[in-house]
Amino acid sequence: MDLDRVQRMLSRLPSGLAATLHRGLKKLPPVARRMEREYDEVLGSMMEDLRPEGLPATTRLPERGRGRNEILDLLRSAMAAEEGRWTEGFASGAVYHGDPDHVGFLNAAYGLHSQSNPLHADLWPSTVRFEADIVSMTAHMLNGPDTVGTVTSGGTESILLAMKAYRDHARADRNIARPEMVIPVTAHAAFDKAAEYFGLVPVRVPVDEGFRADVAAIRKAVTRHTAVVVGSAPSFAHGVVDPIPDIAAVAAEGNIGMHVDACLGGFLLPWAEQLGHDVSPFDFRVEGVTSMSADTHKYGFAAKGTSVVLYRDRALRRHQYFTATDWPGGLYVSPTLAGSRPGGLSAACWAAMVATGERGYLDATRRILETAAAIKSGIGAIDGLRILGDPLWVIAFTSDHADIYRIMESMTARGWSLNGLQRPPAVHLAVTLRHTIDGVAERFLADLAEAAAEAADPSASERGAPLYGMAASFPVRGVVDDLLERYLDHLYDA
Repeated sequence: MDLDRVQRMLSRLPSGLAATLHRGLKKLPPVARRMEREYDEVLGSMMEDLRPEGLPATTRLPERGRGRNEILDLLRSAMAAEEGRWTEGFASGAVYHGDPDHVGFLNAAYGLHSQSNPLHADLWPSTVRFEADIVSMTAHMLNGPDTVGTVTSGGTESILLAMKAYRDHARADRNIARPEMVIPVTAHAAFDKAAEYFGLVPVRVPVDEGFRADVAAIRKAVTRHTAVVVGSAPSFAHGVVDPIPDIAAVAAEGNIGMHVDACLGGFLLPWAEQLGHDVSPFDFRVEGVTSMSADTHKYGFAAKGTSVVLYRDRALRRHQYFTATDWPGGLYVSPTLAGSRPGGLSAACWAAMVATGERGYLDATRRILETAAAIKSGIGAIDGLRILGDPLWVIAFTSDHADIYRIMESMTARGWSLNGLQRPPAVHLAVTLRHTIDGVAERFLADLAEAAAEAADPSASERGAPLYGMAASFPVRGVVDDLLERYLDHLYDA
């Protein structure tokens, strides 16, 4: 069987039908063997690059525990091998502050509370106070002084919990058996995860030429089964803010919820507005916005593992909670997905916010946006490159002259870790404080100009970023799903 021919045929079919045919075909042994060979070829060299340096695999418990100093030496060695790229500003997003003194301060705060657990409020009431303060400070920053919320483990959990709350509200208060959520195609993948986990029906709507949600399409998509509509501030991929007031008006007309995903921008947009940038209202000032998510571990400069989900009222938040009243282990209640939670992370988050303060966030935002403006100007001056939409600091760009994934791989070879995008193919750089260090933006633009010129050269290697190249050339979901699942398998193979 000519698998290449089959792939081309499937790629011309509607996605649902193509995925169904793919599931049937891969049950045939010759097809399965050929596909496995292709997967191995795509993943082979990539996985070699992901093996940690100086950290041998430990596949079984040692008969006798190793010495603590020896273990700490191994941990330091692994850190030293990995920290160079992000400390020197080679990473898109990932580490949003990164100053050694700040990191040391967070580590000290975590260490003081490393044994605490908010699940046991009687033992560690301080951790609950930290979380209540984090919620309140975030709510005030987002112009919702009377709003409520919880601390979560990250943006994905914040989104999952909000969607779970809307599902349960729709079932309990509106008698909707299969609640729907209306989401722009640019909404974060966590909304798709919520749909899969909680049985919500995702109704996807297009975006306009500037990659902002199409309000007319949202209005058309809303039905009596809609539990929530979603907007991004900004979207992860293109860094543009959806028209939140217009979307919220549609939600309010239908008496349904409206969630603003401000995981990426919640701790930057308020200060950008104060600095005079054109920021359309996106928070609780907008009537119709009923919940928001904002990541403290991004531009809030906390340690990785915290975010905040906010609700306009307590009644909606209660649909997020889980209670068990007839369990033999006693009465059980949990505000978030996890039971036990690391109190040290909440302490470090509280410490980061209190130490930074309004002036600190304002100054950090000024530096980030000034650097982003310089980078946008520089990208615009590189022949063939084009910025998508009108972003403030998360800058997506593509190439009219070359394969953008070859440019991305060329940048990877120069040490950069950028985010690949698709539909359309593009790359983005999320500017952080690491990029505001003298010389980093200039180095990025110089390397990008060289990478773009190399990729446009007809004699250049045809090899591009393998995962995105395959997804772009063969957009049948089942095949790419298989590849990503094998990627995860490889990561966990010691």
